[in-house]
Amino acid sequence: MSEMHPVQDMPAAPPAAGLEHPPVDRVKVFAIVAMALMMMSIDSTIVATALHALQHDLQAPIHWAGWTITAYLFGFVLMLPVSGKLSAQYGRRRVFLGSVLAFTLASLLCGLADSIYVLVVLRVLQAAGGAGFTPSATGIVVDYFGKERDRAVSLFGSIFPIGGMIGPIFGGIFVTYWNWRGIFLVNVPIGALILWLSLRHIPADPRRTLGVHEPTDFTGMALLALGLFSAMMAATVLGEHGAHPLSALVLVPALIAFVALGAFVRHIGLRPQPFVVPRLIYGEGFGAVNLVNAIFGGIPFGATALIPLYATNRYDIDALGAGTLLVGKGFAAIALSTTAAFAIRRTGYRLPVYVGGSLVALGMLLLAFEPPAGIGGFGWLAGAAFISGAGSGTLNPATRNAGLQLAPEQSSVLAALRTMSMQVGSILMVSTATAILAVSDDPGHAQAWIYACVALLIVLAMPLVRRIPEFRGAW
Repeated sequence: MSEMHPVQDMPAAPPAAGLEHPPVDRVKVFAIVAMALMMMSIDSTIVATALHALQHDLQAPIHWAGWTITAYLFGFVLMLPVSGKLSAQYGRRRVFLGSVLAFTLASLLCGLADSIYVLVVLRVLQAAGGAGFTPSATGIVVDYFGKERDRAVSLFGSIFPIGGMIGPIFGGIFVTYWNWRGIFLVNVPIGALILWLSLRHIPADPRRTLGVHEPTDFTGMALLALGLFSAMMAATVLGEHGAHPLSALVLVPALIAFVALGAFVRHIGLRPQPFVVPRLIYGEGFGAVNLVNAIFGGIPFGATALIPLYATNRYDIDALGAGTLLVGKGFAAIALSTTAAFAIRRTGYRLPVYVGGSLVALGMLLLAFEPPAGIGGFGWLAGAAFISGAGSGTLNPATRNAGLQLAPEQSSVLAALRTMSMQVGSILMVSTATAILAVSDDPGHAQAWIYACVALLIVLAMPLVRRIPEFRGAW
């Protein structure tokens, strides 16, 4: 396969060109940004274990409790491209510090919420703060890690599985021995520690990172927000008991979503400085990478986040037991992600995605089946999650580097878009799944069919991998 070289006609972000960065302790810097990324990833999975407790304590139906997950993802989708631009424009360190502060304060307020609707709004604000972590952390690594930047960025792929593994366990512990509020309040001391360490060990941004101010595309943000929010509302209303798919309460928000998202695509194609540069969304090479990230990464992530709920609904496993189900998945993802990160210069990008995608599909399919005789429900679910985690770990370094390699000077923005693609996939997964479960007489078996459909979707999407730009060696 022929190698693709970085795009030459992309506008360079100010920090990437010709800057002399001060020497840093790379181990400490990587540990600090990794801690922030882990805190963010924990909060994307920790709520799943507490869904039953949230329903009971806040008197919320399952599809509204599910909004505590989708609202978090929704906030990320809106703020990721903005935070990527802010990181390139005002400095990686400034955006990183501001994001940690906002995330920590929002976490405190989430822990004090007394209404499901207030909690949903606060989850959006929490995500808006956390959205700055990935682009700013990626930019910091690209700035200070030199020729090792590809491997350092690839190792981010092992951080998110750790958070995904720890999150449900923490959720189960807090729900069992305290209450659901602890899943948010735990972020407060961690966030304070990250702020203190960042001020001590991450160097101040070079003066040239203060680029020329670009006007914010509020119209593009509004159109994307309206489209996603309307689609989520349509799914939520469809989850109400007695709702009809052809009722006005479902069709109107669905129509608004279709029109708004179409207008968003048209708008960013016409505006000189859009919310998201169209080329980075669906341009040659970028489009395939973004779709693969959504289908192979985001949708399975959303499906995995609901495994603790599945364990309770189908196998009557308690909250703490359900939370520990994903430990094996996390270890598999960490081990395979680390291995794939160091092998990526030899394997290229496509082979790991083929192998990893196949393993993810197999794991999803096994979740749908009853365990064979002699294997309990816990062991069967843990094994299926382990296989899925191995697949995610295998493909993550390749899908993370494939876009960055095309335009490393756009590292912050591309990191934001990758996470945005995955969050959109997760939103679609969780919104659809919780809407189906809300009207199902047998949620356990309904969720089994959902996992089978996810496996089929990944298999059908395999031809997309051929369109990922191939590359070997350091970029």
